[in-house]
Parts: sequence; C-alpha cells; structure tokens
Amino acid sequence: MAKDRPNADIDRELEELPAELRWREWMRRIEAVLFASASPVPREDLARVVGQGVSVDLLIEDLNADVAERPYELAAVAGGWMLRTRATYADVIRAAADVGGQDLDLREFDVAVLAAVAYNQPITRDGLKDIFGKEISRDLIGRLHARDLIATGPRSPRRGAPYTFVTTEKFLVAFDLQSLRDLPDREQLEDAGVGGSQ
Repeated sequence: MAKDRPNADIDRELEELPAELRWREWMRRIEAVLFASASPVPREDLARVVGQGVSVDLLIEDLNADVAERPYELAAVAGGWMLRTRATYADVIRAAADVGGQDLDLREFDVAVLAAVAYNQPITRDGLKDIFGKEISRDLIGRLHARDLIATGPRSPRRGAPYTFVTTEKFLVAFDLQSLRDLPDREQLEDAGVGGSQ
C-alpha cells in the first residue's frame, strides 16, 4: 500500500538525458529507494521516482539482472520489492556484523503456531487451543507479537469479544511470501509429512 509522501521536487522525466542514460538513472533511483527502505516498497511508491508511463516492472527486471552477481538480491515480498542479503552470506554476516535483533530465533512450535495463525486468521487463542489441543501461552503470543510476526486482528463488535491474531508484513518478508496466497497448500504439506492434524 502506497504511503502518503510529500511531493518531492524531482525531475521524473529526465528529458535532457539520452534514452539509455535515462533508463539507467531510473534504475539507480529505484535501487536507492530499495536500499534505504527497511520494508518492501510497493510499485506505486517506486513509480513516484520515474517518468510517467515508465514500466516499473521492466526497471525491476533490469535491476534484478544488474545485481545478479552481487551479494544481495532483489526480492518480491509482501506486495513490494526489497533488497536483501543472499542467504549464502548469512554465516559470514553473523560472524562479522552486528545484526542485533534481526535473527528470528524461532522454535519448531513457534513456527507451527505462526502457520496456524497464517492459515486460519483471524484466529483467537481459543481457536489455537482447538488446533493444538492445549493452551497457547501468552508468552509465546507475546514473543511472536514482539518480533512483529503477528498482530492483533479484528474483534467482533459485541462486548467482551476476544482478540484475534493475524500475520503481518514482516511475516511475509521472513517467509519470502508475496501474499498469504503463496502459502503452501495444506494438503501438500500433510502429504509431505509436515504439519498434519494435531
């Protein structure tokens, strides 16, 4: 979803540049925006820095080819794009860089609860209890909420209605999903021996 931004006084059309240099500058602008953003940037926001009628998708495609040999990649997640380090460099980054708080450090049961929320959202704690056959601790819900993987969802308009939980954009990013439609089919997971009924 595009966020409200002040209209920057930038030359979007770049008419004084030859076509090839204009295209290259638009690619650089998109790369700069993605580099600076902490979250995926939707197409509408990227369109604000390029010429009117220019295909953001084609610019993204060319930028993706341009960064193919770099230690980072262009990823389509959560309805937008972002730059992120390639997974093959995770160990060297942990060895030399301060990545404080970026590691999700999820236990197997945490991931199972996240999957239950993702497939059944909005879902209450009682709904999770029905799935797992036991109470889901407030501590676990709190950890997932603190990591911004789940959020409070809609409540019924009736008085005393329980809170529900839904997944967040960070959940989509962490699990490399464009949207919840990209979740694996439940039956395929069960056939593969993952998940199954509780």
